[in-house]
Amino acid sequence: MTLILTRSDVLAMITLPEVFAAVRGAHAELARGAAVLPAPPAMRLPGSDAAFLVMAAASRGAGMAAVKLLADVPANRDRGLPVQRSAILTVNTEDGACAALIDGGAVTRFRTAAASAVATAALARPESRVLGLIGAGALARTHVEALTAVLPFERIVVWSRTDATARAFAAATGAETARTPADVVAAADVLCTLTPSKDPVVLGEWFRPGLHVNAVGAPPRPDHREIDSEGMRRARVVVDSRLSALHESGDVLIPLRAGVFGAEHVADELGEVLIGAKPGRTDPAQITLFNSLGVGLQDLATARLLVDLARRRGIGTDIDLAA
Repeated sequence: MTLILTRSDVLAMITLPEVFAAVRGAHAELARGAAVLPAPPAMRLPGSDAAFLVMAAASRGAGMAAVKLLADVPANRDRGLPVQRSAILTVNTEDGACAALIDGGAVTRFRTAAASAVATAALARPESRVLGLIGAGALARTHVEALTAVLPFERIVVWSRTDATARAFAAATGAETARTPADVVAAADVLCTLTPSKDPVVLGEWFRPGLHVNAVGAPPRPDHREIDSEGMRRARVVVDSRLSALHESGDVLIPLRAGVFGAEHVADELGEVLIGAKPGRTDPAQITLFNSLGVGLQDLATARLLVDLARRRGIGTDIDLAA
């Protein structure tokens, strides 16, 4: 039988501590060679700005292979619909049976924030006390919950293009609103960029020694980025996946093609840091940056977690696809 989990099913079960552990374990497994994570192919229809990404992964430890079909549809903004929508299909690696079909919306938001928290725990200065956020949507709120669980932040500073969004976020989280993105960077010890930007919203000339950045928001398109070339050059960059970064990250590809740095500048993966194959922060003054595209292995790890929880709790709907 195939388990169907709707968004409400997912939200009834998912918690950040469990997703944090699952995502951390998945990246470590990848670094040890026990998981497979190909670069996701992107499909674009002629005459459309929509993109469709096939995010696949397989894990020995999870006993599962998964594919998330992600639709990135910018025109949905004018329709009042989410720009990104997705569904996750999983199969058992032992016999190939279809294990589950899961709505990807909440999974993506939680595993993305969890990955930022894993990177922050590994790369940020332990004495970091100010969290800065560029962007104030739902992903920002989940990031606050995830990151405050790994460091004892005393202040949160936020900027959004929409003042009303920033004020609502501040009222819900106790954050301070900033006038400009530069003001957020000036205050932050840990900075999260969470905007679907095509052009940089953060400049490297603003970076202070000791800053850690989670560059999260830009969609997986090679012409979109949140951090300018100088920021990427100044930082010690850690990626979630080298293949994905060199395939679809505008933050990486634009300065790489301009000759600002070589591919070796973006060669370190988060999992390698977690297992000690690559160093974490090497100096208190070092600027570190986690280039987060989001990868299919994070979706797989979260899907494994949710399927196990659903089976224990009797949540979801079973169907027989072969009937």
